[in-house]
Amino acid sequence: MTGTLYVVGTPIGNLSDFSPRAIETLATVDFIAAEDTRVTLKLLNHFGVKKPLVSYFEHNKRDHGEKILARLEAGESCALVSDAGMPAISDPGELLVAQCAERGIPVLVVPGPSAVVSALAISGLPTGRFTFEGFLSVNKKSRRDHLEVKTERRTMVFYEAPHKLYATLRDMLDVWGDRRIAIVRELTKIHEEVVRTTLAKAVKRSKDDPFKGEIVLVIEGASAPEA
Repeated sequence: MTGTLYVVGTPIGNLSDFSPRAIETLATVDFIAAEDTRVTLKLLNHFGVKKPLVSYFEHNKRDHGEKILARLEAGESCALVSDAGMPAISDPGELLVAQCAERGIPVLVVPGPSAVVSALAISGLPTGRFTFEGFLSVNKKSRRDHLEVKTERRTMVFYEAPHKLYATLRDMLDVWGDRRIAIVRELTKIHEEVVRTTLAKAVKRSKDDPFKGEIVLVIEGASAPEA
């Protein structure tokens, strides 16, 4: 009988958001696959959990993924975690889950914090329909191709690093024109902040007073065409 892969959401800032079920799952599986074993070890130590850790991240996911799959097929259970938030969402765990699905290995989810949904919920922008776009490419052509969603009418959610934010906002303004935006940073942490503004004002502020910390951008979709 094959084992089970548990996809476990971890805190994106506040450790109190870690659910009792998540802690119980980490304590009962045979081993844990972690994006950064050092980060996960701190989490485990905080909750008094002792379990073997294996690394699983973008640059070793092919090799280590096969080893994890072999252990699952041998009957062991594994918890997949990322450094923060839900694994497999804009995360290399996507591949491991797909491989389990192909091989008939059971996959169960232990829901947890998600920066995408959390930022969207407090953005003040329409939430009925939205699209998650992840990180923009640093390659200029790929970046421009990604931004060619000017007719997208759903609210858009992006991740961005603080040192790239000014350039990203400037590119968005150039391609889409001025739109409403919520810049959500440091979710669930001490300095959590939501700046609800426009792209033009956001470009000016990010140049004069750069944003710091983990950032999620929630941007208004295109207006419906006039009849």
